[in-house]
Amino acid sequence: MFMVGDMRPIDVAERAKRVVAVRSATEAGTAEIERALVATREVRAWADAQESALISQLANVTSTPDPIIAAAGKTSLNRASKARDRANTLDATPSLADALADGTITADHVDALTRGSKQLDEDKRDQLFERANDLADVAADATIDQFADRIRVEIKRLQTGDGMDRLRRQRSNVRVNTWTDAEGMWNIRGRFDPLTGVKLAERLIQTVNTLFAEEVPELCPTDPIEKQKFLAAHALDRLLTGQAPSRTTGRPEYIVVIDADAPETDGPVAEWSLPVEIPPRVLVELAPNADVRAVVVRNGVVLHAPGELTLGRTTRLANRAQRRALRALYPTCAIPECTTTYAQCKLHHIVWWRHGGLTDLDNLVPVCAGHHTKIHHDGWIITLGKNRELTITTPDGTIRNTGPPKRRAA
Repeated sequence: MFMVGDMRPIDVAERAKRVVAVRSATEAGTAEIERALVATREVRAWADAQESALISQLANVTSTPDPIIAAAGKTSLNRASKARDRANTLDATPSLADALADGTITADHVDALTRGSKQLDEDKRDQLFERANDLADVAADATIDQFADRIRVEIKRLQTGDGMDRLRRQRSNVRVNTWTDAEGMWNIRGRFDPLTGVKLAERLIQTVNTLFAEEVPELCPTDPIEKQKFLAAHALDRLLTGQAPSRTTGRPEYIVVIDADAPETDGPVAEWSLPVEIPPRVLVELAPNADVRAVVVRNGVVLHAPGELTLGRTTRLANRAQRRALRALYPTCAIPECTTTYAQCKLHHIVWWRHGGLTDLDNLVPVCAGHHTKIHHDGWIITLGKNRELTITTPDGTIRNTGPPKRRAA
């Protein structure tokens, strides 16, 4: 069983008093509130460490700890199982266990390691834990996403071969779970290997765009994020019940992006609708009949792309060729710091269609549903420079400028 750090109960009590004092203050400043938030995080981390230590103790005295964990925590068996996984991870990484008990990392850091470890076989999992045990200082200085990225790097170093072994492991972990929740709603959740995931995601996106470009189902929410989830659910329903329009082709497609400014050693990059990595060997072995489309870009400009990219006023909706060309430039929504993937974005007319704008490549930019709403309803104004430099003006007069878009690195 792992140790529980240097933070003592009296230290926890002092942090709790700090939080109570700020909560009771009538005019607490930003710095005081921030310190109280840090104290809250440290107390929560300490409690999570104690819970994991208790779960490890419990596992030593009973072969069925999950029901007891669930009952004591007033939670589900699924959450109890995840709590036991976290305890097992901390048992294998004493440095992270101490860091959690001291409040320098969070349970989410530990959970990121746990999720990553499940991609590996037992031998490589032990090697990952050995490496992660030396990363407590890294975790303490990193956000959860940054630490998860570091874990992914360590996993890649442990995984050898040309990608085929990894794909086989991923395919062995394909799962779909269904259940009915307390509200009587039927739920579905799935995990798929990257090749299958790309195929399913693109099919779902195509179905949403085809079915709901002009009219949405009854009861559709107005919130842009919830709206997209609602439409995706209805598109999935149509797909599973055979009511969706048939595909024009059964051949998979991937885009090869050639960056004319990149060093020759970088080579072309395959771009997908999801942020997944599929080794070239896998493509050669498993997608010999795929449609391969080459797009050449330089400094934010598409130099070459197949298909018609200038539609003028013949149609309001962008065609597949335009979406393909813009995907080569934009991994995500064009608005800075937005992480919504390109596949989930709408193509917005810089000069609005209703104002005479053209459906031409140089008048289109991908934006997520949330930012699309801000542009059309909240007074945001965006313009494009010759190299797709974006200028954003918000109603309060704030102006933001970006450089040319940078596509996802290989």
